[in-house]
Amino acid sequence: MSNTYFVYIMASHHTGTVYIGVTNDLVRRTHEHREALSAGFTKRHGLKKLVWFEVHEDIEQAILREKRIKKWRRDWKVELIEENNPDWRDLWWEITGQG
Repeated sequence: MSNTYFVYIMASHHTGTVYIGVTNDLVRRTHEHREALSAGFTKRHGLKKLVWFEVHEDIEQAILREKRIKKWRRDWKVELIEENNPDWRDLWWEITGQG
């Protein structure tokens, strides 16, 4: 059982729409988004690009952080992403060791 949890943001290449989620397996979950393996918001909006994530050791803290970020205004979410990823690079390649 993993004791590492991730709060992450997926984005569309075309529209700039973002989705905030939480998972204990960032590679698996990002793959599911990229391949549109489950119906829902990310599939409908074509969110295939991982643009931000942070690591937590406590699931409750990760869920709390996810909920807080979801309530933020869009410009705050953009600022959060651009602090470490100003070009909105797809971080998939980094988390899979391919980049």
